Amino acid sequence: MPFLDILDRLLSKLIAAAQWLALPLILLLFLQWPLRDVVRAYSSQANDLGQIFFALFVAASVTAATRTGTHLAADTLAQRYSARTRFWLKRIGSAVSVLPWALFIAVASKNFVVPSVIELESFSETSNPGYFLIKCALWLMAFMVIAQAVLDIFRPYPADDV
Repeated sequence: MPFLDILDRLLSKLIAAAQWLALPLILLLFLQWPLRDVVRAYSSQANDLGQIFFALFVAASVTAATRTGTHLAADTLAQRYSARTRFWLKRIGSAVSVLPWALFIAVASKNFVVPSVIELESFSETSNPGYFLIKCALWLMAFMVIAQAVLDIFRPYPADDV
């Protein structure tokens, strides 16, 4: 299915890009102390930017962990099941649990994400711009989880495992 292939590649590219957010996040966390105590400036900006990077990184990490099979998997029991049984459990779990929950998150958060984006909400303590990006990260996570659930539900069973 070409749509599923495009969706799969898009998720892969988003995750590949998001993984690089870890480096500036680590750097910003490291710099907060010297900026606050030595330079006596810019530690709040570093903190705010670090929060944005962290939110985006975690938003993509949920789907990345799911794709690699390391996200909250009851793997101890599932290892005993056949590949076909694990495939169907993943498909059913995505359809009845993951997809509805992610859709609920996307819809329920609309009332505070949309106004934040429209207003380009700033951080309340520092008035630094960009707080709306943290709220956008919630939608990024929800939409990536929805996309992965669609892939898990509609992806055909691998022919070589039959």
